[in-house]
Amino acid sequence: MNFSRNDVMKAVGDGLLSFPITDFDASGNFDSESYRKRLEWFVSHDISAVFVAGGTGEFFNLTLDEYREIVSLAVEAVGGKLPVIASAGLSIGAGQAYAKAAEEAGADGILLMPPYLTECPQDGLVEYAKQICDSTTINVIYYNRGNGVLEAGAVQRLADACPNLIGLKDGKGDLQLLNRIVKTVGDRLVYVGGVPTAEIFAEAYLSIGVNTYSSAVFNFVPEMAVKFYRALRAGDGETVKRITNEFFIPFVNLRDHKKGYAVSLVKAGADIIGRPAGNVRAPLTMPTSEERNVLEKLIGAANDL
Repeated sequence: MNFSRNDVMKAVGDGLLSFPITDFDASGNFDSESYRKRLEWFVSHDISAVFVAGGTGEFFNLTLDEYREIVSLAVEAVGGKLPVIASAGLSIGAGQAYAKAAEEAGADGILLMPPYLTECPQDGLVEYAKQICDSTTINVIYYNRGNGVLEAGAVQRLADACPNLIGLKDGKGDLQLLNRIVKTVGDRLVYVGGVPTAEIFAEAYLSIGVNTYSSAVFNFVPEMAVKFYRALRAGDGETVKRITNEFFIPFVNLRDHKKGYAVSLVKAGADIIGRPAGNVRAPLTMPTSEERNVLEKLIGAANDL
């Protein structure tokens, strides 16, 4: 771990957060050299933290051995320039194993994913998160999405019980719930926007005090992603509106063609700009040639926005 708790909270709470895809070779195996180059390219831009093996990085499709290699390589490649946050979750036991691997690799924190599959009561979710938090000394950001959505009172209880819980990432897009959490828990935690293609929610997030979000499109249009974030924070409504109308709305329309495209289109975009990372692993599927052509046009237009 290269950064203090306060440094990680500052980085995660105010700045553009990048979520790199995970590189696979033609046989579908992890490609370490390609991934190293991707991370070095990422940190050459104006970002504040790197979240590796996240949702965009297909955490759900990685073995624990692959995960160890990915996080170790990321810590080495980023070289202390920015905090490195990895993922954990699935079950208490698996989550503890991932957290241990991340801590041993030198990561600055984990993004705690929801438990696998089953529907969960609030007290059960708190206990799930608490046991994983208690198993590690590094920072934890709870990912509030899917079957793991905590209400405001449960977030407060978890924050009270776990000193190393530093943040909450919203993956649901329920602004009423998120506003209730922000107002209830206050600055005890940092808050991150994390719905797929989070830029489409960016203005709404900012209105309730959520200053940053995860940018998946940074993988293939980094300059535009940074420009959008700077315009948002500067109150440049015209630029935000133009980029939203001309890029993000068409991209979201394309993303909604098929489930899982929030990841698949990002991998296709990386390939289009000459930074291929292989295909997604099943159960995800890659876009069709027609969809890829639409994406290619959007990427070309993004350079002029």
